[in-house]
Amino acid sequence: MDIFENLSASSRAEQDALDAYSRAVREVTERLEPAVISVGLRDGRGGGSGVVLGTKDGSATAVTNAHVVRGLRRAGGRRGNPGGIEVTLPGGSPVPAEVLGDDPPSDLAVVRFAPEEEPTTATLGDAGNLVVGQLVVAIGNPLGFQRSVTAGVVSALGRSIRGESGRLIENVIQTDAAINPGNSGGPLADTSGRVVGINTAIIGGAQGIGFAIPVSNTFRRVVFTLVTEGRVRRAYLGVVVASRPERDDFEGGAGVESVAPNSPAERAGVRPQDVIVGFGDTPVRSNDDLLSMLDESAIGRDAELKVLRGGKERTLKVRPQELPAE
Repeated sequence: MDIFENLSASSRAEQDALDAYSRAVREVTERLEPAVISVGLRDGRGGGSGVVLGTKDGSATAVTNAHVVRGLRRAGGRRGNPGGIEVTLPGGSPVPAEVLGDDPPSDLAVVRFAPEEEPTTATLGDAGNLVVGQLVVAIGNPLGFQRSVTAGVVSALGRSIRGESGRLIENVIQTDAAINPGNSGGPLADTSGRVVGINTAIIGGAQGIGFAIPVSNTFRRVVFTLVTEGRVRRAYLGVVVASRPERDDFEGGAGVESVAPNSPAERAGVRPQDVIVGFGDTPVRSNDDLLSMLDESAIGRDAELKVLRGGKERTLKVRPQELPAE
């Protein structure tokens, strides 16, 4: 075929039908993209992404990451614009947003705003139904590139990553869908367009390793509490601890490195160098074990705290307080 004939034929070629993989990604994009927001400052600088989960009486409520809204607050304060957070829907103009609440231990936050038009609401799925190898789609605003779509698979389930608060975020989803700074807070969806995770973290210097907070009963409870109460209550002992490794004659524990003055731990008689090995009726084998037990149910309730001191186990009485907001 002559080159000019080839060029002419190419210009007249009909669009090929999409393959099954492309159709799946395209369908998710069409369904979910209108519900994805960018979250930034009033001076135009962006911080992350989010996804609309509800609308009522002219307002919209969206979920994003706690580290996104806290980072924007810090940046806004430095620029003399504290609290100046705005959100933008696809094709819309930036509008002011109110942070209803944020929870660093789960890295979730909720914002509310008054959109120009009623936005699309995303449908929640359940990460418990995911399997390794399953196709997932991420939508967000990485590095300021609005409404970017990437696709990949579920690389692993049940991972744990450490949030900015120092607590472990349990059972996160690992994916190789490309996630970059700015994707944080955006949705990770299955091929039905249901949100199964909120993208939260990447490993610096790595490729193809991203993490998302799973949509689960815990996720629903945290978001509900942030909407209704503005924060998630957790218990506080007032100790800085580090895990003590297990060995043949020792099942591990949370080693006390320091005790805050006038804290529940100090009043209970906890000392630096103690190793906490039990809380209530539950063994403590690491600092993460201990942190996981300090939920709302422990606030203001007397509990037995088992510690090793000088090679001997002692039982102390402690009454955890509510963890301060900051």
